Amino acid sequence: MAPLHRELTMPATGDNLRIDPARLWDSLEEMAKIGPGVAGGCNRQTLTDADSEGRHLFQRWCAAAGMSMGVDTMGNMFATRPGNDPSALPVYMGSHLDTQPTGGKYDGVLGVLGALEVVRTLNDMGVKTKHPIVVTNWTNEEGARFAPAMLASGVFAGIHTEDYAKSRKDPEGKLFGDELARIGWVGDERVGARKMHAMLELHIEQGPILEAEGKEIGVVTHGQGLWWLEITLTGKDAHTGSTPMHLRVNAGLGMARITERVHQIAMSHQPNAVGAVGQVKVFPNSRNVIPGKVVFTVDIRSPEQAKLDAMKAEVTRAALAVAKELGLGCEIEDVGHFDPVTFDPGLVKIVRQAAEKLGYSHMDIVSGAGHDACWINRVAPTVMVMCPCVDGLSHNEAEEISPEWAAAGTDVLLHAVLEVAEVVG
Repeated sequence: MAPLHRELTMPATGDNLRIDPARLWDSLEEMAKIGPGVAGGCNRQTLTDADSEGRHLFQRWCAAAGMSMGVDTMGNMFATRPGNDPSALPVYMGSHLDTQPTGGKYDGVLGVLGALEVVRTLNDMGVKTKHPIVVTNWTNEEGARFAPAMLASGVFAGIHTEDYAKSRKDPEGKLFGDELARIGWVGDERVGARKMHAMLELHIEQGPILEAEGKEIGVVTHGQGLWWLEITLTGKDAHTGSTPMHLRVNAGLGMARITERVHQIAMSHQPNAVGAVGQVKVFPNSRNVIPGKVVFTVDIRSPEQAKLDAMKAEVTRAALAVAKELGLGCEIEDVGHFDPVTFDPGLVKIVRQAAEKLGYSHMDIVSGAGHDACWINRVAPTVMVMCPCVDGLSHNEAEEISPEWAAAGTDVLLHAVLEVAEVVG
């Protein structure tokens, strides 16, 4: 896969082209009404009725913009604006519409609706491109309901098999494949059959760096690698009042000690390493019963492969050692992984030049979170554009961005896409 190496040479007539900020913001607010949260955010988890409703709204908007919609057998949505050259590979933009259970209005959604706004702007201005332009909604990026995250883009990129993906279960035991069929979004395209000239993903930073540095645009050069380890500790349920301390086999205590070790391991690999325990399920989860079983996930990340590998090995050794010391059974399963990502240098240069030409303050940045672009980078030249979010807060209903930040990120996306898709006429 050869990287894209092209100078930003869009005709001067397009230098001042901007998106419609009010229209973009209205679209974000309208989508946020579907699957509302309880504290101002969204709960539009993947393959729920709310997800289906959001997809239908997106489909209607794409049709109104003159695009044709394709859907593959993983439910990935592809809305196409034709190019002037039928033989030219399409340029893709997009992200995801699914949210965390207590998610914000902009995580993922900005990337989809910002891409739609790019197409609407091109239509308004009568701009034509050599390459077709495709706006994408990837299924189950969040991984909140069905682990792992970035599931459908992972199938597209050949990381997972479709059978594996469709056999994933949610906490209620429902299968991904069954739920996709239930909401009516099983398409007829073979997953991964589409070929891409390039893909660009706009996203909120989900961290505090851009806001702290006073920058409007993050030019994403790399993405952190990640391991999600699901650890199951098995002890013995017992009464908290009548069981002597030296006779307890406490799975909860094991989890507490491993949680501390995860923190210590991440701190020992500074800089550029993070780690924490996230999801926790305690059994029987009664106030007067010593936990006999605990299932929890460890999330470790680094943009450096050697640190990522070392942390995984150290967490595994620590968990097994704690379990042995406390007499617990211990099982460790890999439930999510991707290696550190280097985005296409040519596309990175195009995004940086677009920000400079438009007069937006910018800086190079490493994505701390995983995104669909991390998988698509395996099969096509890929890059990400980021805008700030208030206090770096995301995966939270209080997630917030400004209309100005959203517009700046989408303006950069517009100009980068125009360069890559090649303006004609």
